[in-house]
Amino acid sequence: MKPPEAAAPASRARQNYVLAVLVVVYALNFVDRNLLVILLQPIKEELGASDTEMGLLTGFAFAFFYTLAGIPIARMADQGSRRNVMAVGIALWSLLTAASGLVTSFGQLALVRIGVGVGEASATPAAHAILSDLFPPERRARALAIYSTGASFGVLFGLMLGGTLQERFGWRSAFFLVGLPGLIVAWIVRATLPEPRRGESEGLADAPDPTDAPDIRTTLRYLLSLPTFRHLALSAGLYGITCYGLLAWAPTFMRRVHGMGYAETGLKAGLGIGLGVAGAIVAGVLSDRLARRDRRWLVWIPIGAAVLQVPFHLLFVLSPDPNWALLAFAPVNFLNVIFGPPSYTVAQNLAQLRMRAMASAVLLFVLNLVGMGLGPTLVGVLNDGLAASHGENAIRISLAALLLANAWGIVHSLLAARTLEADLDRAAAR
Repeated sequence: MKPPEAAAPASRARQNYVLAVLVVVYALNFVDRNLLVILLQPIKEELGASDTEMGLLTGFAFAFFYTLAGIPIARMADQGSRRNVMAVGIALWSLLTAASGLVTSFGQLALVRIGVGVGEASATPAAHAILSDLFPPERRARALAIYSTGASFGVLFGLMLGGTLQERFGWRSAFFLVGLPGLIVAWIVRATLPEPRRGESEGLADAPDPTDAPDIRTTLRYLLSLPTFRHLALSAGLYGITCYGLLAWAPTFMRRVHGMGYAETGLKAGLGIGLGVAGAIVAGVLSDRLARRDRRWLVWIPIGAAVLQVPFHLLFVLSPDPNWALLAFAPVNFLNVIFGPPSYTVAQNLAQLRMRAMASAVLLFVLNLVGMGLGPTLVGVLNDGLAASHGENAIRISLAALLLANAWGIVHSLLAARTLEADLDRAAAR
């Protein structure tokens, strides 16, 4: 491997342009992913599926292939052009989102949505690596937090568009109209996004030889040798159970329990979830500021958010009044996303230069396989199991039970805090 050489830091204009484009990419990622959420009921009725099957479709089936594909795709990003990997992925998931409107059976829909998951696995590991090479460590959490706002924007527009398009044109047309514009975004990424050199944000640039990237086994051995990374990944997965379980079933909850229409649900649920934009930004700002005093704040911040979420979460799922439920839904979503930016920052700071996409992919592997995989699926299974005794109110109990995962996540965050300083110093020394 060649020794690192000096590299000029990126200009603010270049940093801001890349960040803006990547926010759009991440928003599109979640628009296409969560369009299915608002359309669960009409698809279920037309294709004759159960709540458990729909929970699997939005949860484990999607998450399994999303996370499985993420590791080799991240390896490709660490070896070569992260921009090109991302552009191909955007084109793939956009075409398959449009193809979701052509299915005639649940099995066909499952296969297409698996393909969407594979395409979407290209975005975040490559984006995290690019941003980490553009933004120095003292500004990295804020940049990753702003990138994370794309998820909330995507959910907001996905639910609003899905609800409106369902009422006007039906769910099949909704997939066409939302999926195809992604091809334009793929072209923008390929044609205009710069490819920063590895280590640029630290004032270094590694040798361009792609063989410098450690293989998957070496990367996994290094990351899993760090106790902080292990507990960080487990805590993120457990917080993700609550986050993704609520995200997937909140619109259906509002329709079943409070009798809202599709457009009304899409608008009100979307606005509530959209407040996650503020939560992500606050998490990034707090992480950058507080970590200068004590780097353990990067794992303490998610603990505080999980504790504060409890009363609002319970009010949302248990209130008989839809107005009180909606009022509580906003702070729930504000707090629900706070664990993300500091967790991503720790993962990037622990990683070596050509491990950054892989570090993100491994963290996302646990977050999505556990969080996205189990969260929606468990709610669907509990819904079906409790339906005979609790009827439409079964979903209240299912969503309330998600808080148990947050409690378990807090345990792993506390354990990560014990080793964080030593592992960050060890990573810097390497």
